[in-house]
Amino acid sequence: MKLITVKRETKDEKRFTPKMGELITKVTYIKMQFLSVPFKTLHKYRETYYGEIKDCADCRLQA
Repeated sequence: MKLITVKRETKDEKRFTPKMGELITKVTYIKMQFLSVPFKTLHKYRETYYGEIKDCADCRLQA
């Protein structure tokens, strides 16, 4: 049994970019887990409207 695992999870979120406005996109989270309890997000990225993969730091959540 492994104590530390890395898991990838994808979910839909509302995002806002100045160029395109509000859009719903799939955001993928890569999380580190200790005994099946997530404790740290290593990276998160999203797929754009055109199929490109971008880091989530360039957009902000819709409030």
